[in-house]
Amino acid sequence: MASGGAAGAFSLTFVYPLDYARTRLASDVGTGKRQFSGLWDCLVKTAQGPKGMLGLYQGYGVSVVGNTFYRGVQFGLNDTIKGLNPWDKDATVVGIASKWAGAQVSVIASAFATYPFDTVRRRLQMQADRAEAERMYKGTVDCFTKIVRDEGAGALFKGAGANVLRGTGAAMVLVLYGEIQNYMKG
Repeated sequence: MASGGAAGAFSLTFVYPLDYARTRLASDVGTGKRQFSGLWDCLVKTAQGPKGMLGLYQGYGVSVVGNTFYRGVQFGLNDTIKGLNPWDKDATVVGIASKWAGAQVSVIASAFATYPFDTVRRRLQMQADRAEAERMYKGTVDCFTKIVRDEGAGALFKGAGANVLRGTGAAMVLVLYGEIQNYMKG
């Protein structure tokens, strides 16, 4: 799990500015007054802001923790469910369907368990271009505390349902990975 977390953190370092821009551009759409004209404009304006290039990495730490925890729960729970599945060695439709159902449970559970990390990450990203004095949150812990205090714990899970629906593909990847391993073992 440690090597997977390290690999995830390493790759996240390169793609995180794109995740940041996606979040900012998505929130820019319905405002009526667009702040950014596109991806490049978003990246440049943020990098020219009060935090410089580091502005593109607001929420990075909580994202790394959340991703590591997500993968740990997902793979750990999937392995546990596979061990309990009586059709795990079955390559028929029933076997594949039972493995997909188990993988789907692990994906859904890991998505809900780690969604608060996502919420905090997005909130931190949304204030990245503001000066320190104008920011609502001073960091990850402050953000988490204020969300729970001011909006209730349920606010940490706003949008979690839609996020779970995106996870269906992840369940198929887990099953396909398992089937390829079984095939390679002979």
